Amino acid sequence: MIKRIANISETKAIIDKYGFSFQKRFGQNFLIDSNIIDKIIQGADLTKEDVVLEIGPGIGSLTQAMAEASKKVIAVEIDKKLIPVLEDTLSDYDNVRIINEDILKLDIMKLISEEGADHIKVVANLPYYITTPIIMNLLEKRLPISSITVMIQREVAERMDAVPGTKAYGALSLATTYYAQTELVTMVKPDCFIPKPNVGSAVIKLTRRNTPSVSVIDEATLFKIIKGGFAQRRKTLINSLTNSQPQFEKQQVIHALEVLNLDIRIRGEALNLNQYAELTNLLIKDQR
Repeated sequence: MIKRIANISETKAIIDKYGFSFQKRFGQNFLIDSNIIDKIIQGADLTKEDVVLEIGPGIGSLTQAMAEASKKVIAVEIDKKLIPVLEDTLSDYDNVRIINEDILKLDIMKLISEEGADHIKVVANLPYYITTPIIMNLLEKRLPISSITVMIQREVAERMDAVPGTKAYGALSLATTYYAQTELVTMVKPDCFIPKPNVGSAVIKLTRRNTPSVSVIDEATLFKIIKGGFAQRRKTLINSLTNSQPQFEKQQVIHALEVLNLDIRIRGEALNLNQYAELTNLLIKDQR
């Protein structure tokens, strides 16, 4: 029987065996709770038909469980010191491929092609310092990814899953909603990791939409307007947007809001994605 390593004693033994030192620059926090790993596997809905991309496998605690639940796991680890550890802890699995690379520099489309897969699922315990760039990179490139199930900082997960008018709601909420449906899988306490992070964590699942949730004339302009709408949260949408995106004149924004039957004193945090899309289309047409 294969020895599972998702517990404090096995994890410490592996760390001691290899004289491993945690690197702050890589945001390394290893999972030591098998119950949380089971919840991640269940949340990701893995099957024996799935090819999984794991980002930052660490010592392979989650990787082991995914190898048993899926067809293939591609584990991408940036820290070269962890490669011999992974080769050891995953030696009993013939369906794991270990890659020593920076996920933001990796040609994921080429990787998917090499595996002969028509789509993949991303499952990971992500380093918190680079969570948003990794997730947005995966979504914006329109890769054949059916879902992304990741452990991230609780505050970021709540922002991704937030609704208009709430404190957590912002540009990240809208960007996530544009590309995917969100589901909070479970909350995770700091003592489920070694070393313990200073913040709470959460597992969130992003199910990729086949097409974006709204239709806009220009996607780049939509995100400029969303960014502008939240640039100065305490100001009205008109002031926040025109101050941060001077290509839009105040009178243009006022006119667009009136067409949409929205109060000209409204703040950016009150608009949903459909309203931002309608606002974008009106402003683009007005500039033509």
